[in-house]
Amino acid sequence: MKIYQNAAEAAEILRRGGFDDAEKAQAVRAIVADVRENGDKALFAYCKKFDGSALIAQTVRVSEEEFAAAYKAVDKELLSSLKKAVRNVYEYHRRSPKAEDIRTEGGRTTGYTVRPVERAGIYVPGGTAPLVSTVLMGVLPAKAAGVEHIYMCTPAKEGKVDPAVLVAAKECGAEAVFKAGGAQAIAALAYGTESIPKVDVIAGPGNIYVTLAKKEVYGAVGIDMLAGPSEILIIADKAQDPVFVAADVLSQAEHDRLARALLLTDDAAFAQKVAAEVDRQLALLPRKDIAAYSVEHAGGIILVKDQEEACDLANQIAPEHLELAAENCEELLPKIKNAGAVFMGSYTPEPVGDYFAGPNHTLPTGGTARFFEVLNQDIFLRKMSVIRYSEQAVREDGPDIIRLAESEHLHAHANAIRVRLQK
Repeated sequence: MKIYQNAAEAAEILRRGGFDDAEKAQAVRAIVADVRENGDKALFAYCKKFDGSALIAQTVRVSEEEFAAAYKAVDKELLSSLKKAVRNVYEYHRRSPKAEDIRTEGGRTTGYTVRPVERAGIYVPGGTAPLVSTVLMGVLPAKAAGVEHIYMCTPAKEGKVDPAVLVAAKECGAEAVFKAGGAQAIAALAYGTESIPKVDVIAGPGNIYVTLAKKEVYGAVGIDMLAGPSEILIIADKAQDPVFVAADVLSQAEHDRLARALLLTDDAAFAQKVAAEVDRQLALLPRKDIAAYSVEHAGGIILVKDQEEACDLANQIAPEHLELAAENCEELLPKIKNAGAVFMGSYTPEPVGDYFAGPNHTLPTGGTARFFEVLNQDIFLRKMSVIRYSEQAVREDGPDIIRLAESEHLHAHANAIRVRLQK
């Protein structure tokens, strides 16, 4: 793992791509338009082309028989762990406040009431590995928000979905699972087809085609965020175990070749130890080719002057996952402004959040943590303003309202107040 002497030297790996690939965007736009216009016919054609799944209206939705077979195929210990994780994630997301806030003072009632969307579409990728945990992280926040209809789309390989993914969907309470992936699935959820219902919000990560499709359909539906390749940034002091830190670096590097893993430290000797440990652990990984490519092309160790500089650089990077692997992690947290999720201390590696602790692992990437937030139940909720004035309140405030309306030359607005004052 390469060691950079400062941030300037690491400028190339800190530079990140956006979601504006013109060629891919044009391809996605064509797919979305086709599915919007031709529904199932186009959807099934793309599922055949990209996923190798020959689907018809009767097979695109996972049947109860397929769910039953999936339960038989899943290891009982895995099912037990899955149930525990479902409980943790669901209980965490139920904490977020969704109660209305309506207050009355002097005859003036104002506030908001909160309503869930009616239909949510959850996308679960199915590329290099079955992402069971992503099912939990998409479906359960929608369930906690009170969404009535939760539909899940995931690509099928030759018409089949991984059994553990199906079991997770059933355990989380998804109403239906559809065997569709890619941009065509996003278009189907956004506009509806003969087989897949139109939804109000689409959430969940995916590859560049999925991300561009979400960008394309935004406005017809709500979306959670634009999610790109996974990334981790670790701020570590010399008191940390190099074995732990190296393992955490590789926990993200193995995701895919575009994943990024960075370490910031102010101790050169510690940096050397971690670099050597990364090389040692890499050789032992089943996905070592992917992880090695990621470490070489998008990863690295950057030496910083002190922890203050490390936090400043972290805020500029705005990473998806930020580990504060330092003895004074509590003191560092207030300095962090931009991150998808923050993992505190020596014994909180990123997989704790990925699978089990409760907080969501669907996080903003590519620096978008500056304005996007972690997937949570608020994505599926809408605040509606509530206003009620008494007659006396209108008489008191009416002249001010009339003046403001007439200043905009909106005399009918003003008249709606004036006729009440003349009563």
